[in-house]
Amino acid sequence: MKYDAGSAERVRSHLRIASVAVLALVWMLVVAGQLARLQLFEYRTYLERARRQQQRIVEVSPPRGIIYDRNGRELAVSIQVDSAFAVPAEIPNPHIAARLLAPILGLAPEEIETRLSRSRSFVWLKRKLDAAAVEQIKALNLAGIYFQKEHRRFYPNRELAAHVLGFVDVDERGLAGVEYSLDRQLRGQPVRMLVLADARRRWYDRDGREPQRGSHLVLTLDDRIQYIAEKELREAIRATRAQAGTILVQNPVSGEILALANWPSFNPNTPQEAREAARMNRAVSAVYEPGSIFKIVTLAAALEEKRTHPGEVIDCQNGAIYIAGHRIRDHKPFGLLNVAQVLAQSSDVGTIKLGLRLGPRTLYRYIRAFGFGELTGIELSGESRGLLRAAENWTPVSVGSISMGQEIGVTSVQMVTAMSSIANGGLLVAPRLVRELHQNGQRVAPERPAPVRVISATTAATLRRLLEGVVLEGTGKAAQLDGWTAAGKTGTAQKIDPLTGRYSLTDHIASFVGFAPLNEPAITVLVTLDSPPENYHGGRVAAPVFKKVAEQVLTYLGVPHDVVPPAPRLRARRSQPEATELSDFHPSQRISAAAAEAAGSAASDAGHTPTLALASTESVEVPALRGKSVRAVTEQCLQIGLQPVLIGTGVAWDQVPAAGQRVPRGSRVTVRFLRAAAESTPATEAEPRGRD
Repeated sequence: MKYDAGSAERVRSHLRIASVAVLALVWMLVVAGQLARLQLFEYRTYLERARRQQQRIVEVSPPRGIIYDRNGRELAVSIQVDSAFAVPAEIPNPHIAARLLAPILGLAPEEIETRLSRSRSFVWLKRKLDAAAVEQIKALNLAGIYFQKEHRRFYPNRELAAHVLGFVDVDERGLAGVEYSLDRQLRGQPVRMLVLADARRRWYDRDGREPQRGSHLVLTLDDRIQYIAEKELREAIRATRAQAGTILVQNPVSGEILALANWPSFNPNTPQEAREAARMNRAVSAVYEPGSIFKIVTLAAALEEKRTHPGEVIDCQNGAIYIAGHRIRDHKPFGLLNVAQVLAQSSDVGTIKLGLRLGPRTLYRYIRAFGFGELTGIELSGESRGLLRAAENWTPVSVGSISMGQEIGVTSVQMVTAMSSIANGGLLVAPRLVRELHQNGQRVAPERPAPVRVISATTAATLRRLLEGVVLEGTGKAAQLDGWTAAGKTGTAQKIDPLTGRYSLTDHIASFVGFAPLNEPAITVLVTLDSPPENYHGGRVAAPVFKKVAEQVLTYLGVPHDVVPPAPRLRARRSQPEATELSDFHPSQRISAAAAEAAGSAASDAGHTPTLALASTESVEVPALRGKSVRAVTEQCLQIGLQPVLIGTGVAWDQVPAAGQRVPRGSRVTVRFLRAAAESTPATEAEPRGRD
């Protein structure tokens, strides 16, 4: 048989083709099987791995709602800023990048390198940078460094109302003040930003909708009154060298807090730089023995229970009384005093005798009725209930001690609210800081508890007259106002020495709480000064502060005089911040330098600009000032010897006294200025300024 070489070659060729085909088929089946496995069984696993490599979800904080004062002036806003982040996979030399970024970011190079080593895809470098830092980083032109827009809380008036406003953290979450207590309303809806990368982890796209802004908040504060309170508190601390202090200004009828000032204070833009003591809201958190200002509760209870009357004469036993074997001495050896004099002269013995008539349970009932020993409900975090033991836990000497303001702890907001209940005719009105919320374009007024009658209107009227006697003839003479009636009570309380547990011989709380005018009170003001080292009596150091604050606030609110002011006399006096201070009234309301020069005032950051009221019996006619500028009003008043009291900016709108009246040379003329209508309308359409 002849061998066919060609046929054999063809067979081998077919076998090779068949082998290749089988291998290709097997390979295709393997690939198809693998694809099927990936697509059908492991699709979700690999999809999630791809997403982790290619996508980054970053939560972007929303802009918080704006906080306004009662007149629509901004106290807290959210501004848009840049935050820097890095994609470490794109940075060729992290060591060099860290050293270039460190001085700009204010971080150690080692810390930046550590951050860059934690992830290959995304790390925050620093959140919410200022514009200068952003420009410096951009100028470096570093690969792998990017920016994301975020919102940062900004307080344009710095320390003004810091303890009321509070502050937020880097994620815009409230940590103190109304920023914390109303965080849910102020904080908007955050969004998650999706950031995409290619296979080489080069970031090429960002996607995300705009965050939803939170609700706007309108407070009861008036930033002008707040400024007056803070300025006078700083001056009082400087003059008395007290360790701390508080001033509260309240509308006694509505319960609205018009000003809440604490010292020491802090800048809420940089709260981390302040000491913890400076961030403490003393008005609602600090508990102290009130001392003699608490006698208003004892007197109110005794009058309401008809256990006494203003003309009753009480034997003060030459300034000493024994209770359960304990001797309690008066600050002076008083003899026979009527009830009005007991309050005016702040006799401990006379007050204790009235407390003994009431007994523990009745006195305790009135103390609770005035709001002590429980939260007031003010819209601030960290409020204290104070310290008040149940009547069954009182010792035999407790009635006497508590009657004169010892063995009980109160807060400033409790004390000013109690005095307001006497001023308004006997109704306890809960203090409040929030006027309204603006939610989804609608105004929402928070629900408030109904006022509770504590004492009758007759008792309140009687007590108001007795408290007027404190100011006219008693320990509060330094609180007498020029042009308005006033009533109030002084207090000087010894502090407990934490080392011995006994009353300190050197540390005291000096206080004064009062209201004005007498018959139609517009404001209640509380002043407390903690541990002034030398003059520590409330009538000497706290009452004059009440006078300064009350006169300025009443003038600002336009409350009519109810007594004839004293005739002008030669005296150098400090300008009133709401009026004659021309250099530093308010960060957004400074009068022009030209007007300040025309008034002869020296610009001062501290705002202590002196003016001189000239004594003269000569009278001058008040000119018509409406429609004139600040400078024109200032020049015209000074030319004829009148002292201009300037409120606001823009053009003159109204004046007191009216044009054409004749007044003694050197008198004050109060002129209110308004901007053009388009500029002066507040964003919240708040009510006009004035009495509530």
